[in-house]
Amino acid sequence: MHSLRISFAFSLFCILTAPLTALADQVIIPAPPQLAAKAYLLLDADTGAALVEHNATEQLPPASLTKMMTSYIVSEEIHNGRLKEADLVNISDDAWRRGGSASGSSTMFLNPRSEVPVIDLLRGVIIQSGNDASIALAQHIAGSEAAFADVMNQQASLLGMNDSHFVNATGWPADGHLTTAKDLSILARALINDHPDHYSIYSEKYFKYNGINQPNRNKLLFTDKFVDGIKTGHTSEAGYGLVSSAKKDGTRLISVVLGTKTESQRASESQRLLAYGFRYYKTHELYPADSVISTHKVWSGVKDEIELTVKRKVVATIPRGSQKNLNAKIQVDSVIKAPITQGQILGKLIISLDGETIVEEDLAAKEEIAEAGFFARTWDSLMLMINGPE
Repeated sequence: MHSLRISFAFSLFCILTAPLTALADQVIIPAPPQLAAKAYLLLDADTGAALVEHNATEQLPPASLTKMMTSYIVSEEIHNGRLKEADLVNISDDAWRRGGSASGSSTMFLNPRSEVPVIDLLRGVIIQSGNDASIALAQHIAGSEAAFADVMNQQASLLGMNDSHFVNATGWPADGHLTTAKDLSILARALINDHPDHYSIYSEKYFKYNGINQPNRNKLLFTDKFVDGIKTGHTSEAGYGLVSSAKKDGTRLISVVLGTKTESQRASESQRLLAYGFRYYKTHELYPADSVISTHKVWSGVKDEIELTVKRKVVATIPRGSQKNLNAKIQVDSVIKAPITQGQILGKLIISLDGETIVEEDLAAKEEIAEAGFFARTWDSLMLMINGPE
């Protein structure tokens, strides 16, 4: 492998309007706020890069933040065709007794033995934090809440939530029912990116069912126009928690705050974290999707050159004013030989800031290049033997 430093003037100048240099003045930003919470995390929603973190991998009880996973699985079932929004779900006596009005917990106020559309129950889970809706959906999808918890743990593993374990669909206190701020941020990104239609429900401020109009428990939806989700949680064991997301001027941030002492504190501490992020960080699109990053020699092919592209847009959330410190580098195979298939990975684009890698993206062949004829291949092989790769 060899690496090639790319001039910022050619590749990024028109986007970030500053020269890319290997050595530049480091941007100084204030220290992040220290929150009155057991754990917290602020990250760039596009890349998943952490901007602020404290005890982000400490296992803690999630309370009703558990319902983020419950709703994610419901959306997955709908997406995969195993469930429809209009399907009717029977509300069992068990779901009503443990999660309905008789339970004294957060509830959608479902009637036992009634039938309710999936989409209404999903809103009940997300907006009203209904335990009855969560249990009913779990029983409908998996047959029992215990079986649904197995599905939750399998999904957590698929998402890379390696420090999470779920016992139920509601977040009701149970031995071993634990997660982390980092894992909840992974789940938040999945909710936003994988199911955007259902994610919009998280921004809805009210949901009326059975004649009862309940407000969304996420107070930031009512005080910050940039916030569009996500979920609150509370038990005496877990304290008050909030996973929130906001988008401002093209930058989307996710905040996870766990273990505050009051309902108002979880909102105010989350607001402090988001305000810090938007004040001192900004998301830049460095390259649009399908951009040609570089052109390289092809040996033994019907064409002599291949263009390498990035399949998706390349973005980075960095401290404001630090774009002049960005450094772009490519790594490609020293010898690229035909045949080449379209989309074949032939190298990497590496973006660093002040010497630290912040983005890595595969470089793929823009087009297919077939193998040349016998004499052309023989000539190229001879040139490689004599001169080596360029």
